[in-house]
Amino acid sequence: MSNIQHNGSDEAEFAKPLYTPIKRRSFFMYAGATAGATALLLSSCDDDDDDNNTVGMVDVGSGDPGVLNYAYALEQLEAAFYTTLRTGTYYTGLAAGSAEKSALDDLYYHEVIHRELFKTALGSGAIKGLEVDFSNIDFNARTSASGSSKLGVLDAAKAFEDLGVAAYNGAGKYITSADYLTLAGKIVSVEARHAALIRDLISNGTFVGSDVIDGSALERSKEPSVVVATANTFLKDGSKLNVSNIK
Repeated sequence: MSNIQHNGSDEAEFAKPLYTPIKRRSFFMYAGATAGATALLLSSCDDDDDDNNTVGMVDVGSGDPGVLNYAYALEQLEAAFYTTLRTGTYYTGLAAGSAEKSALDDLYYHEVIHRELFKTALGSGAIKGLEVDFSNIDFNARTSASGSSKLGVLDAAKAFEDLGVAAYNGAGKYITSADYLTLAGKIVSVEARHAALIRDLISNGTFVGSDVIDGSALERSKEPSVVVATANTFLKDGSKLNVSNIK
């Protein structure tokens, strides 16, 4: 179980990926994120989320800042997951330089960068650092063990990535700024690639399933209220999300 709130040394550690040389296959992912960051940083966010702890929950706020804080919260969750993953025996037991370890490293870097991107862009309007509860994930197992109630590493990664894609798709209609909508479109394309990669790791040759696309072969979307019902199961009391003011 990890805490997404960072001390000074942690912040330095988390900043390292921002200066890590970008691998060729990751270029487009980083390019999309940084292009969006420019747009965000040029546009100031309203400070209307003046109380992030309404009735013990974290209110992400309303309007475009609310959607951005909603995305920031989900990126915090994903970044914390991949950070914790790297401490488990499943990850530490992977051979250095192996394809699977390299893929998990890339996902870790991407999600940390996404988190820091939103945090920087939101500035003083950002919600607090959230505290996670990963007690239902076995970070020592690649996939769920037979009879276990806990998710294995790749099962959990699949759940987080699929949730992220559906979340961005579902929140797009609440964004009014063209710049923010462009950013969301770029990031969701990255998240979709993450989801496809994880599915391929679980079962080689697969990258999408009928559980994430509809009858028209389009990615499914989920309303924020539906997404947080799942996301809140991985957050501690006091860090659970309230998205009722997004719309």
